[in-house]
Amino acid sequence: MIERLFDDTLWIYTSILGAVAGAAFLAYFKETKAGLWAYAKLDQILDYLVAKFGWTWLEQPEDAWRKKYPKITSKIDQMETRIKELEDGLAKK
Repeated sequence: MIERLFDDTLWIYTSILGAVAGAAFLAYFKETKAGLWAYAKLDQILDYLVAKFGWTWLEQPEDAWRKKYPKITSKIDQMETRIKELEDGLAKK
């Protein structure tokens, strides 16, 4: 009975191990020169598809970097607010 249990569910374990190994490889690969080249090439292909066929669902929003780098975003927003206040102060003089 126990042997049959593992025979029927072996695909689950191999699938999980394969997914973990794939994720580990991608985490390593994306920082290598080959990985950077591959991701840049994929980005070029997607940009081509957007331009040629008008597939807007492949476009990345202009402010996508704001979600990826929230600390830098908040610092830039603080600096822009400060610059605006300084410009308004100079305009009043």
